[in-house]
Amino acid sequence: MIKAILIFNNHGKPRLSMFYQPYSEDTQWQIIRETFHLVSKRDENVCNFLEGGLLIGESDNKLIYRHYATLYFVFCVDSSESELGILDLIQVFVETLDKCFENVCELDLIFHVDKVPNILAEMVMGGMVLETNMNEIVTQIDAQNKLEKSEAALAGAPARAVSAVKNMNLPEIPRNINIGDISIKVPNLPSFK
Repeated sequence: MIKAILIFNNHGKPRLSMFYQPYSEDTQWQIIRETFHLVSKRDENVCNFLEGGLLIGESDNKLIYRHYATLYFVFCVDSSESELGILDLIQVFVETLDKCFENVCELDLIFHVDKVPNILAEMVMGGMVLETNMNEIVTQIDAQNKLEKSEAALAGAPARAVSAVKNMNLPEIPRNINIGDISIKVPNLPSFK
């Protein structure tokens, strides 16, 4: 099971932290700091697996990480996870970010702080891997983006309706409105303009 997913830069500033087990905020910060110190001190030509020890409370934890440019992608997992499977998952995550943001960099993680967790949630939910097919993940993210755009268009509809009423060129405000057998008397209203 995946216990946490951490992304931080070369200076240890967290850009994303997802914990799949409850930890206090102080414990989360301690885990981030300790994880950064463990992985940042390692040489570039050593393996990307590291025993986590008591880092997240149990002795069978592992840190599996990749270092891309200025970012560390670290998955804290228990012994039931495959190291190579998690490395592949990190690669799929980075390539998916690359497709979504066109050549992803640290600034994309900063300025799209609302979208990156959604992309990750398409892959991992509750510490379990859901999807590893990058094309399927990108398809779902595109569908979410289309839905957000259509909702944004609907959100502006009331303002456009008020504007349309204000811009109507009526010679006078109707006093009586008849719809079938129903007759509505309109009170004297001030002009819309």
